[in-house]
Amino acid sequence: QVQLEESGGGLVQAGGSLRLSCAASGRSIENYAVGWFRQAPGKERDYVAAINWSGSNTYYADSVKGRFTISRDFAKNSVYLQMSSLKPEDTAVYYCATQLHSGDYYPSYNYGNWGRGTQVTVSS
Repeated sequence: QVQLEESGGGLVQAGGSLRLSCAASGRSIENYAVGWFRQAPGKERDYVAAINWSGSNTYYADSVKGRFTISRDFAKNSVYLQMSSLKPEDTAVYYCATQLHSGDYYPSYNYGNWGRGTQVTVSS
């Protein structure tokens, strides 16, 4: 069973940067695609970015394209989300998850092993 734990969130001013980490334990995630999602208060959980199992392909929501970068480190069994040029509308709890069902990367129903999330707050 895979357990995922997010970290790296915090309070940052608009225009700033944060690096989120998603550390896996229990078993290796090297054969899984991994996605980042976020959920703002009163809103649904939205897709942010995904990386395929080999790390050779990355995918982004239009709202973060050019500002966020997803990457993975197989030696550390971890996935990262580098966030730059942050905006107040990026404020949310950020979650990582492994893709359990083949298909598109953006639907949350294709994912499992969700972490508990890390809060990102961007002040204006």
